[in-house]
Amino acid sequence: MKRRRFVTAGATATLLTACGQAKDCATSTGSDSQVKNVINWTMVTTWPPGFQGLGTSADYLARLINEMSDGRIKVKVYGAGELVPALQVFDAVSSGSAQMGHGASYYWKGKLPAASFFSSVPFGLSAQEMNSWLLKGGGLELWQELYAPYNVIPMPGGNTDIQMAGWFNKEINSLDDIQGLKMRIPGLGGEVLKRAGGTPELIAGGEIFSALEMGRIDAAEFVGPFNDLAFGFYKAAKYYYYPGWQEPGTTLEAIINTEAMNKLPADLKAIVKAACLVANNDMLSEFTLKNSEALKILVNEHGVILKKLPKDVLDKFQQISKKLVKDLGQNNELSKKIYVSYLAFKEHAIEWREISQSLS
Repeated sequence: MKRRRFVTAGATATLLTACGQAKDCATSTGSDSQVKNVINWTMVTTWPPGFQGLGTSADYLARLINEMSDGRIKVKVYGAGELVPALQVFDAVSSGSAQMGHGASYYWKGKLPAASFFSSVPFGLSAQEMNSWLLKGGGLELWQELYAPYNVIPMPGGNTDIQMAGWFNKEINSLDDIQGLKMRIPGLGGEVLKRAGGTPELIAGGEIFSALEMGRIDAAEFVGPFNDLAFGFYKAAKYYYYPGWQEPGTTLEAIINTEAMNKLPADLKAIVKAACLVANNDMLSEFTLKNSEALKILVNEHGVILKKLPKDVLDKFQQISKKLVKDLGQNNELSKKIYVSYLAFKEHAIEWREISQSLS
């Protein structure tokens, strides 16, 4: 009996000592709400709920934040249309009705033209070069400066790598075939198409198939084989063109409401930012693997006709793009800073790319 009392007392003392060394200590009968204050956030996205690669990356980011914070932040994800339409994600985060968003910065070019620099520029930086410019070349600081007046903090939240030029219901043999072409294509790529004689349309991902199938548009680009296979675009158009001149390395964004971020203690702020960077790298790795697999299925199982855009079309697009990007960089002082930074980094990166990738 004396020995039993001694063991019980010793166990109790050990538990009390451990509790004294930790802020969040509770007995097995306590609940999480009694132990720690849980911060509940909402994330709205531009992607269909749970959509592979894009929607699932947003889900992964939310799960990372929850796990890395040991449950102190819980993020609930809503796909496009569940709380707000796809193209209202930025406004929802800006107003504070959602604490986070996941999408692509070129969707907001009507509000912030220079935002396109932080997703993808036609004939611009590759995925790895985008990461380098943003994280080591001053790009992220400029991006945050651009969004600051809107109460929004941007972070890289994924990258789809180089995309495909898109799906077409007719062959493209020359520039003549671009004239009057109605195509779903966002960002600067859409403006290039317009200046080349086409008609760009901005349509949310979940609506592209019906628009293509019903003939509202003649062509559409979305991402690449991984996502395009899932949407079944091969059922609505049979010609699949490359290369993805319009998006050579598309960065997706995780955006955070500034006030919500500022309320977090320093360690949770660091966790949110770190989770964004992990998700950014994870998506790029997934797309590099899955695009190759999906392309084989599209060609071998669904009879998709894979074709390269004619040289005169690509040359014309590149010529237009160069002037367009320069004009974009002259809108205001901040746009000029962004353009100068991007162009300088691109010239630096191309020099290294041409040397390091010259294998023949």
